[in-house]
Amino acid sequence: MNRVFVLLFLFTAVLTKQIPVINNENIDEVIQQAADGGLSIGVGKYDVTGPAAEINMMGYAMPGQRSAGIHLRQWSRAYVFVDAAGNRAVFVSSDLCMTMQSFKMTVIEKLQAIYGPTMYTHDNVMLSGIHTHSGPGGYSWYLLYEVTSFGFCQESFDAAVNGIVQAIVRAHNNVKSGKIFSNVGHLANTNINRSPSAYLANPASERALYPDGDTDKNMTVLRIVDNSGADMGAISWFPVHCTSMNNTNHLISSDNKGYASYLFEKSVNNQVYFGNGSFVAAFAQANEGDVSPNTAGAKCPDGRDCSMNSSTCDGRNEQCIAFGPGKDMFESTKIIGTQQYDMARKLYSSAANQVSGKISYRHMFVDMTNVTVTKDGQNIGRTCRAAMGYSFAAGTTDGPGAFDFTQNDNKSSNPFWNFIGSFVAKPGPEQIACHFPKPILLDVGETHPYPWTPTIVPVQIITIGQLVILGVPGEFSTMSGRRLRNTVKAVFDAAGIKDTIVVVAGLSNTYTGYITTLEEYSNQRYEGASTIFGPHTLAAYQMFFEQMATAIVKGTPVNPGTTPRVVSEPLSFILPVVVDMAPLGGHFGQTKTDVEATYNRGDTVEVVFAAGNPRNHLFTESTFLTVESLSPTTNAWEVILTDSDWDTKFMWKRHEVLPESEATIQWTTSASTPQGKYRIKHFGYAKHGPLSDDVTPYTGTSSVFTVL
Repeated sequence: MNRVFVLLFLFTAVLTKQIPVINNENIDEVIQQAADGGLSIGVGKYDVTGPAAEINMMGYAMPGQRSAGIHLRQWSRAYVFVDAAGNRAVFVSSDLCMTMQSFKMTVIEKLQAIYGPTMYTHDNVMLSGIHTHSGPGGYSWYLLYEVTSFGFCQESFDAAVNGIVQAIVRAHNNVKSGKIFSNVGHLANTNINRSPSAYLANPASERALYPDGDTDKNMTVLRIVDNSGADMGAISWFPVHCTSMNNTNHLISSDNKGYASYLFEKSVNNQVYFGNGSFVAAFAQANEGDVSPNTAGAKCPDGRDCSMNSSTCDGRNEQCIAFGPGKDMFESTKIIGTQQYDMARKLYSSAANQVSGKISYRHMFVDMTNVTVTKDGQNIGRTCRAAMGYSFAAGTTDGPGAFDFTQNDNKSSNPFWNFIGSFVAKPGPEQIACHFPKPILLDVGETHPYPWTPTIVPVQIITIGQLVILGVPGEFSTMSGRRLRNTVKAVFDAAGIKDTIVVVAGLSNTYTGYITTLEEYSNQRYEGASTIFGPHTLAAYQMFFEQMATAIVKGTPVNPGTTPRVVSEPLSFILPVVVDMAPLGGHFGQTKTDVEATYNRGDTVEVVFAAGNPRNHLFTESTFLTVESLSPTTNAWEVILTDSDWDTKFMWKRHEVLPESEATIQWTTSASTPQGKYRIKHFGYAKHGPLSDDVTPYTGTSSVFTVL
């Protein structure tokens, strides 16, 4: 999460909304255990795309960055695993910025309404986000992540929760006997460290252990097949931020990892246009806290390198921005996504290390605000109530902040922002000492009556045979992830289990910001300033994960902890759609600017329609547009692309004065586009009056055009 703009909206009034409960019919369990006592596996996928207009995008925390169309839809990808004894676990990777506690609590509630109280629980369901910064937000129960969205957005929340639940339901219904094979490969030129000076604060002897340097280059891939060898799905873990699309973007996008999934699924499913297919490929997030996809690095406007320690240009951070590897954010997304896909496909094809055996899991709710951290029987410190440091407001080179904040700032010398921060809560001497050397900008751990950040935090391990998945509630830096993996692997090694494959599943089950090493924390870059529970946060997580790993090895339980409270009335100041107006004398769906008669291959086709607000209907599992080809054999129109495809863009814009709006649809043809006749259609809903919630559908169709 970024940035200083969260400070601009501290003074707001209260509106409340009740979270609805979805009614679902009970679905019978379908399980076929493998004859050799192996695994049964189900895969499923569902649309989680939120409102494509007027909702602040989650990630950069820029108030002006609101959704205004779709480039790539967002999806949730679920995998259900069942061993021969009937033990089951679920891993879900969603094209969302992160998994919020609101999601996990509500998803478990809904799954238990379908399947009963014991089949799917907090213990055996892990929800992870890929961390795209180009999806509509407003779905948290915590104010720190809601300020720039003007509070809670019911539409975003419902789209995410319903989609995750339905993806799991589809995976549950598709369970069949199968096999899993793993592979690990080295992927270069796809990520860089955006806080290299903080990484260098780690001990030289430790850094020398890792020839990949300041980012992990290993990609871990699972190949999932049924007993006949037919492809079912893939999961890839690789650390890189989904910030190829920058903070000037207003189109919903699943960014580089979503594009990698798009390529993999479309290829294996042999789809004409993208959508649901039997093969499901997740590109899950790992320890990406300090890892950027903008591999050309951070530069000043004149081409100079930014200051390494502070990421500034002439003392200011706003103009130090990371770019590349492409000429613009779309090309960069495509390049970084393609590189992940190419490596995953290669590893998938050659995966031969079979993952088999018992499924185990442990889950704990821990109060992270006052944990006494021990190591080898000695107290080494404690965690703190949550607080954000000054460098949090500086942002990162992927999306800088403003107002003269810089990274690597251990000072609290800005009197204006000290005054603003005092309205949140004024930290006392004990809190200041606990977070030292972080200067506290926002003391978000002591706010009433509405919480700003989580206090009760879930930690989780799922093991499937020799595969160990660590569900971490935030963004672990490169070295933090390495230390956590080593801590857990040491437990299994000591028990004689030598071949474990340990992966970090980032942004899982809730979101608590960043987790850096003690040395990186002392450097107080953006990631250290956003390590909300203080300098011993990582050590606390290492302690808890070690406890859970030990319990799995010994077959003993862990203390489940106290379940977090449900925030049933989150704050919201998001205005509803009031009314849509058609052009004078016209109608919704009419063409305002039609297509040309002919285009050459490689051209971009564009048409503009009179439109309603996209918030009126999300078109879940559907589309706002189609590109259609006239079949020369049947003389029938056939859909070849939708708003889920890379080559299309759906862009929405409101009239500056009147409640009129327009939808611009673009299709960029390629050298391989077949010659022939085409048309573009737009689908929408319009709200005709301010006193009613009724909306009516409409359709618009371009003129027929020819691609030569």
